[in-house]
Order: sequence, then structure tokens, then C-alpha cells
Amino acid sequence: MKKIYYLSTCDTCKRILKELAPLDGIVLQDIKTEAMTPEQVEQMQALAGSYEALFSKRARLYRQMGLHEKQPSESELKDLILAHYTFLKRPVIIVDGQIFVGNSKKTVEEAKAALHH
Repeated sequence: MKKIYYLSTCDTCKRILKELAPLDGIVLQDIKTEAMTPEQVEQMQALAGSYEALFSKRARLYRQMGLHEKQPSESELKDLILAHYTFLKRPVIIVDGQIFVGNSKKTVEEAKAALHH
């Protein structure tokens, strides 16, 4: 399975999708218009090793909700990711059991290699 969870309104996601092209045979899920299911988030966690690895501390809501002053548990992080898409570190790229989370240059290069090997 090849799937990319992204945000269509995010310029960084748009740039990365262009970089990863061609996207033939890859399922794209805009997490703003098509909410992630608990099963999808659990699958991501199983591949990534933790909800913390999937969690974006850059989200504006992170500070607004005072989360930077707490240490949310794994189950709280899961609930936050499911409650609001902004907490998912994006994009999340899944390629045949491998997961690539975030937009660092290294992560995008590794994802590109995995998608087009």
C-alpha cells in the first residue's frame, strides 16, 4: 500500500507532493476534508513507534491549549491527533509498511526513494 496523508491548504505539503510526483497508484488523503479514522492513526502509530513521533508541536493550537506546559501521555496525543488534524505532523507517507513522517529534507528524500524504487 502506498498512501499519503496531507493537508491541501498547506504550502509545504503541496511542494512535497510536487517533489514526489509522479503519484500514480498512490492514495492521497486530504486530512482536512477526509478525517482520519482511529484505525488509520493506530496503523501510523504501529509503524512510527509512538504517537509522539506523529505529533506536531508546531501547531498553533499546541500553545493555545497550553500543551507546551504539560507532558501529554501517548493516549492523550492519540486523542488530540484524532480530534484535530492540525496535530498530525505532515505529510505522513506510508509505502509498503514503511512510514515517513514530516517534511525534513532527509525524510522527503527517503520517501521519494521508497515510492519510486
